Amino acid sequence: MPIYEYLCADCSGTFEELVRSNADDVRCPDCGTSTVTRLLSSFATSRPVMAGGGGGGGCCGGSCGCGH
Repeated sequence: MPIYEYLCADCSGTFEELVRSNADDVRCPDCGTSTVTRLLSSFATSRPVMAGGGGGGGCCGGSCGCGH
């Protein structure tokens, strides 16, 4: 059961909703309208993401011994 983030078209509020199926009627908790748009959300990571792909092991990360 995914949690989606929504934007309300009437009051411009954003909220998250646990959606069980596509048939679920999602309504804004602030104003009650069903005129909402599902937003693209970023996901959480367990470690910081480094720009440029930085090293740290593996092939061409310095510890694989491939010579690069």
